[in-house]
Parts: sequence; C-alpha cells; structure tokens
Amino acid sequence: MKLPEKQAKTKMQNCPHCGQPLSPWQMVLLEVDRAIMCKNCWYRIILPPFEEKGKKQNKEGQEENNKK
Repeated sequence: MKLPEKQAKTKMQNCPHCGQPLSPWQMVLLEVDRAIMCKNCWYRIILPPFEEKGKKQNKEGQEENNKK
C-alpha cells in the first residue's frame, strides 16, 4: 500500500537524534500534533506545519493566493 505524497514526506519511523524506533502510537501523535519528545533521549521532534495548497507567503509574511 502506497502512502499519499503528503503523508509519505512526514512519515518518520526513528528518532533523528538517537535512532530509537518510534512506536506506532508515537507516529500517530507526530502526524497529528506535529511534535513529540523521544522517550529514549528526550529529543524534541518537531515537524513543519502543512502548507495549504494554492497559498504561499510573501517576504513580509502575508499570505498570497496563487489561484487564478
């Protein structure tokens, strides 16, 4: 079974700091909350927020709508 592109990018299975495998429940929490703490090394794992399709921010941080 192939994951959608959006989920495939954020699918993390190990702690990037110590390499400890994440439990299935930790992976679910990371997808939902976008941040968890590794139970082994206490490293804070933070994923960037999802970007809305069709919107991007200009240099001042204001949203621009790209749909035409």
